[in-house]
Amino acid sequence: MTSHSTAALTGLLTAIFLSFGTAPALMGQTPPAGASSAAEPGVVAVEPAAARKRTPETSADACRPDRVSLRGGWGRTRFIVELADSDASRAQGLMNRTRMERTHGMLFVYPRPQRAAFWMRNTLIPLDMIFADAQGVVTRVHSNANPLDETVIDGGRGVQYVLEINGGLARRYGIAPGTQLRHPAIGPEPAWPCR
Repeated sequence: MTSHSTAALTGLLTAIFLSFGTAPALMGQTPPAGASSAAEPGVVAVEPAAARKRTPETSADACRPDRVSLRGGWGRTRFIVELADSDASRAQGLMNRTRMERTHGMLFVYPRPQRAAFWMRNTLIPLDMIFADAQGVVTRVHSNANPLDETVIDGGRGVQYVLEINGGLARRYGIAPGTQLRHPAIGPEPAWPCR
C-alpha cells in the first residue's frame, strides 16, 4: 500500500469513526493493561470502568444474537460471535480454521448447566476458553489452549456457556472469574440482563 493510499484510508476510517462516535482513541478511552496506547487494527476496545456511565449501550447494541458483551472491574468489551447451540455445532466448534479475527469468537450454549470439557483436536489457532455458569458469570478461564493438543481442558461443573476467543485476549483484557457475560441466550436470570 502506498503512503498516499494509507493516508486516504486513514482519513476515511477517521470519518467513519467520527460519524459513529466509536473509535476508542477518539472517545478518550484507554487501552487495557499491557496494551499499547496506539490503536491496533482489529482489537476490541475495552471501556475503562470510569467511562461506563457516560457511554451506555442502547438495547439494540447490548443484546444482539451475534454479539457477546463482557464486563468486570477491568472495564467492558464485546465480541462478534457465532453461536454453537446444537450438538453438531458444539462438536464442530472452531476446528479447521486457520485464522479468526481478533474481534470474533464462538459462544457455546448448553441447554442446562453441566460439566464442560474441551480439547483442541483439529483446532489450528490458539484459543482462550471462558467458562460461565447459568447466570453468565465466568467461573474459569483457560488461556492459550495449544493448537491440535488433545489434552482435555476441564471447565468444571455448572458450566452453561463457553466463549472461545483468540489466545491471549482474556489475560490482556483482564477477563477472569467473576466477569459477567451478556447475550440474549443467557437466562432466565442473567447476572447482566438484556434490557
